[in-house]
Amino acid sequence: MQEKLELPYGKLDWKGRQATKYKHGGTRASVLTLGTFCFEQMATVALAVNLITYFNGVMHFELADAANQLTNLMGASYILSILVAFLADTYIGRWKAVIVSGCFELIGTVLLAIQAHHPKLKPPKCNVFEQDSHCQKIEGSNALLLFVALYLLALGSSGIKAALPSHGADQFDEKDPNEARQMSSFFNFLLLAVCIGAAVSLTLFVWVQDNRGWDWGFGISAIAIFLAMLLFFAGLPIYRVQVVQGSSAIAEIIQVYVAAILNRKLQLPEDSSELYEIDNDKEAALEAEFQPHTDTFRFLDKAAIIQTGKDDRAEAPNPWKLCRVTQVENAKTIFGMLPVFCCTIIMTLCLAQLQTFSIQQGLSMDTSITRSFDIPPASLPIIPFIFMIILIPLYDRIFVPFARKMTGHPTGITHLQRIGVGLILSSISMAAAAIMEGKRKKVARDHNMLDAIPVMQPLPISTFWLSIQYLIFGIADMFTYVGLLEFFYSQAPKGIKSISTCFLWSSMALGYFFSTVLVKIVNTATKGITRSGGWLAGNNINRNHLNLFYWLLSALSLINFCIYLFVAKRYKYRPQNPVSLDENCKA
Repeated sequence: MQEKLELPYGKLDWKGRQATKYKHGGTRASVLTLGTFCFEQMATVALAVNLITYFNGVMHFELADAANQLTNLMGASYILSILVAFLADTYIGRWKAVIVSGCFELIGTVLLAIQAHHPKLKPPKCNVFEQDSHCQKIEGSNALLLFVALYLLALGSSGIKAALPSHGADQFDEKDPNEARQMSSFFNFLLLAVCIGAAVSLTLFVWVQDNRGWDWGFGISAIAIFLAMLLFFAGLPIYRVQVVQGSSAIAEIIQVYVAAILNRKLQLPEDSSELYEIDNDKEAALEAEFQPHTDTFRFLDKAAIIQTGKDDRAEAPNPWKLCRVTQVENAKTIFGMLPVFCCTIIMTLCLAQLQTFSIQQGLSMDTSITRSFDIPPASLPIIPFIFMIILIPLYDRIFVPFARKMTGHPTGITHLQRIGVGLILSSISMAAAAIMEGKRKKVARDHNMLDAIPVMQPLPISTFWLSIQYLIFGIADMFTYVGLLEFFYSQAPKGIKSISTCFLWSSMALGYFFSTVLVKIVNTATKGITRSGGWLAGNNINRNHLNLFYWLLSALSLINFCIYLFVAKRYKYRPQNPVSLDENCKA
């Protein structure tokens, strides 16, 4: 009996042998995963917040275009995670997906470093902020090199996001109460790893980019990715590796929706036991997961109706017309998570502004800390990251055990409660950003500096005023994004754990893409009613209406939170310990 308990169900080592519980996985293996993610974040966070400066100041895109280029890149990075997660779950495995993705990311950063180093591969130097300047924008083969490098980086980053968190969670057994609590802590410390990596990135890496040059900046990002891969390789002998399914769990879920549509005219049986399920024999149950029938989303049950007059048990049923009950229940779970997924998109739309327009605000303000030291505006997000580095261990070690005693919930508060706290804080963050932008513009008007050149002619107001919006949003991050990762992983069917974490990355991708769309819509709608040609048009941030744009986002976030409250109250959590059919036979 003891020997059986030491064999984690469905887990192998990296050479395909059965994993053992005390030799493979657990906290020791997850720490290496966290370290890998930390180094990867060192390489990429500085780029996420500072590339708008590179696009605008070096490649000579207009400010709004530079912001859109960055949000498109970030959106692609997150949306591609779905493709990588599908390949990881179905064909190549998560640990291999991490290694391949790391190689793509490394190649992308090396190409960016080469382009930033050679003058012939980028436009001639020019100050885009001077009113009479006619700066040449990057074009032709140089533009091709830029976008190939950027999207190789995006593809690699998407793979890390898709496979690494799920691989880290695979080191724990959800059916073991102790390891289930450790897995919850893993997701908290995953954010801590992000914060530590981001803190280094936003200080050292941004300083290098701004003071030593972009070639050096991209170069040390490449070194960080290389170190991340070395650390991940070091853990191969002790990792628990999830068995590759060999078939697509996503396809099985899509089959349920198709079958439910095709069978929409059929009458549901009064007794749910008459719905189709595979026989409870050992041959069928080797890897099969069994989910009990529930009464939610009953229209999907039509996918499991056995049509009279056909011997569906004697012959292999058409999977696009007849699905087993467990398939239907998995499809119900995904369908039930979609409203939660949709309610989180707008939070990333807000985050995109802190990575684009807020950086440009900082460039126009006084960045000095002492007479001899200035803080780069792209380093401002360090403030919430430092706060979270302190807060996350306190949350995990003090708040969660206290709340667990009060609520009886393993994670202290439910995932949906945690997400909701972050969503309302994102609305408050945008309101704070709007107030700060109004204050900044008032200083520019009062000192007759509306046409001041950023960096060269800083406004007499400290850039640290922007830290308020970053701090509030940082706390929102801690609640919502970690809550979402844990929510999607814990609720998703076994076969799509990697893809489940991509729900978060996908919502972020849509948030970035919607940011691009919203900026264009706002500029088009306000083109004829503003002197600047739109709320966000041109390179002069002092003459546009960024404060109104922030108020718009705050209002949209508040409406979104109200919708989320309705959605969260109606959600029913998935049972956490599904029974495999072979266990059901023995019961």
